[in-house]
Amino acid sequence: MKILFDILVFLHIIGATMIVGIWIGQMKKPTVHPRQFDGAVLQLITGIAMMGLIPALDMDVNYAKLGIKFVVALVVAVLAFIGRRRYKKDQPVGKGLAHAVGGLALLNIAIATIWQ
Repeated sequence: MKILFDILVFLHIIGATMIVGIWIGQMKKPTVHPRQFDGAVLQLITGIAMMGLIPALDMDVNYAKLGIKFVVALVVAVLAFIGRRRYKKDQPVGKGLAHAVGGLALLNIAIATIWQ
């Protein structure tokens, strides 16, 4: 079970890098790329799976922190979905939307690493 949890953590981090890395790479001309939505979905799926494994691994957990992270991740996924639809229809993606996706994903990383 521990190995499965570690693999999920690895994939969770990959999802975060897909969102934040593209956001930083597109900083001069902000947009929401479809891969950012893929990263958000990957984060949601792996995060939920990790939460499901917590009782089996008998880990000490801060459920308030995980709840806040889940809500932020859900908002990131919805915003990335909206941005992806606009991107695919060749409609302009506002700077605010692009920065909200990247900034909230960065906030989620900060919550994960700083909040004990």
